[in-house]
Amino acid sequence: MSTTPDWYEPYAISQAIRVGDLVFASGQAGFDENGVTVSGGFEPQARQAFANLDRVLTEAGSSLADSVKVTIMVTDLEANLETIIKLRREFFAEPYPADTLTQISRLAQADWEIEIDATAVVR
Repeated sequence: MSTTPDWYEPYAISQAIRVGDLVFASGQAGFDENGVTVSGGFEPQARQAFANLDRVLTEAGSSLADSVKVTIMVTDLEANLETIIKLRREFFAEPYPADTLTQISRLAQADWEIEIDATAVVR
């Protein structure tokens, strides 16, 4: 499954795979519809990453609301933890999905500060 445009196609990556009633979405970062990293720092990138993830899940027949497991990878966890918690409360509802939150040294693009993937249910 992919969206148009599909920024992942040149890298031989599916944006999401649906298996039965589950959708496994690849990591989504803070880039716009032109593939350009959004400006303004961590929070605008994080908001765009959540929006991109929701778009991919919706194309696959699910949504952020149906997420059961997310992985959030950031380049500076200490500086951005409160923003992540705030955005999780904004983009997800109770019961919140299970989560793995980790700091990594670098993402696929040097200017990315966050990447989020998810497993979601198709209802």
